[in-house]
Amino acid sequence: MAQLQPVLLSGGSGTRLWPLSREAYPKQFLPLAGDDTMVQATWRRVEALADLAPIVVANEEHRFLVAEQLRQVGAPVPAILLEPVGRNTAPAIAAAALQAMAGGADPLLLVLPSDHVVRDAAGFQRAVREALSAAEAGALVTFGIVPDAPETGFGYIQAEAGDGLRQVLRFVEKPDAATARSYLDAGGYYWNSGMFLFRASRYLEELARFRPDIVDAVRAAHAGARHDGDFVRLDKDAFGACPSDSIDYAVMEKTADAMVLPVDIGWNDVGSWSALWDVAERDADGNAHHGDVIAVDSRNSYAYAQRLVALVGVDDIVVVETDDAVLVARKDKVQEVKQVVARLKQEQRSQAVLHREVHRPWGSYDSVDNGGRHQVKRIKVKPGAALSLQMHHHRAEHWIVVSGTAKVTRGDETLLLSENESTYIPLGVKHRLENPGKVPLELIEVQSGSYLGEDDIVRFEDVYGRSQ
Repeated sequence: MAQLQPVLLSGGSGTRLWPLSREAYPKQFLPLAGDDTMVQATWRRVEALADLAPIVVANEEHRFLVAEQLRQVGAPVPAILLEPVGRNTAPAIAAAALQAMAGGADPLLLVLPSDHVVRDAAGFQRAVREALSAAEAGALVTFGIVPDAPETGFGYIQAEAGDGLRQVLRFVEKPDAATARSYLDAGGYYWNSGMFLFRASRYLEELARFRPDIVDAVRAAHAGARHDGDFVRLDKDAFGACPSDSIDYAVMEKTADAMVLPVDIGWNDVGSWSALWDVAERDADGNAHHGDVIAVDSRNSYAYAQRLVALVGVDDIVVVETDDAVLVARKDKVQEVKQVVARLKQEQRSQAVLHREVHRPWGSYDSVDNGGRHQVKRIKVKPGAALSLQMHHHRAEHWIVVSGTAKVTRGDETLLLSENESTYIPLGVKHRLENPGKVPLELIEVQSGSYLGEDDIVRFEDVYGRSQ
């Protein structure tokens, strides 16, 4: 039996789960349906099946997030393919297949979106094992979800009559309500989960048969890739020239070797706040809560709170509260949240992309107060991590250590600061902040000056390879 290698697709932006999911920190990195983030839960679900370390396909901006989150749950060091631009799933999976075969092997690839919920992990694992022999023999297997409602938000797969793994008759687009109902009544139709199992070489063969332009562009991008530790940076020009297409359109709808295994595994793509309500535990009144929520005379609502949120006399609504934004929506209108994100982007407002707490490879910073000529940040630095050696043209900074130990480079000086100690960084002076200790460093930074934007940073050295 060929070895099995998971491929985790982690390139989505999750705009329909705004304001919690944002472009710089999308839903796959959030703990939306348990203690683990969604990408962590995806790895845990497949860990027992994996013979090889995972391959992750991710956005360039998310590279440190995915690496750190997989490290936290003990995943073997993954190969992380960085897409310079998004080109949909067909090119992304092609890049993963080329990476899997780079050393001369030809493993079975278990391709999984990293932002789905699967409640029955054991059932999922049984299904994968059931499909292994067909995939090894050359089939391109997908997993169809047994529908429990006439859902109009998913594509469908029509399968041959029978039981278990069988041939795909056709893929169909997202239907209207009447058509979806007819699929349920007829039987033999399953939701398209976006999960696949096939040999790396078989996928590339079929993609080359139907879309040689995609294969050629991805081969060029992979051949020209730059290797940076565990990161494989696909060539920007070659990958940017690749046509954008999904695996469904490019391969699965055309190949004669597509097979589907229907599964009932508690699957949900968590594509909206109402979908999160579907998979959440609910009280006797049908309310699902996350955080400090009090509900009075309210039913069938979902509330996600960082501070106290009270619901009084409301039914079928969603309330999501973050540090810098609040969403209130009818549960049957939550798909329209993407229009809010589009408006924020049009107005170039930061809330479309960033949370108030911004994550960096060394830790995070949270802008807790700001005015015309001042800004106050709470900065957290991971043990052993260091910010870049940098300077600012327009601002000075005061640093006060709250906990941990700070190593500070200030011009030609090097200082060690402990709890309740502070220092001052004058405008125009090269400086660096490091955490030499074994525990997290937390400090308060007070900035003052004529301009306080994040682009007022001149970097001289950076262990993370950032130029900006």
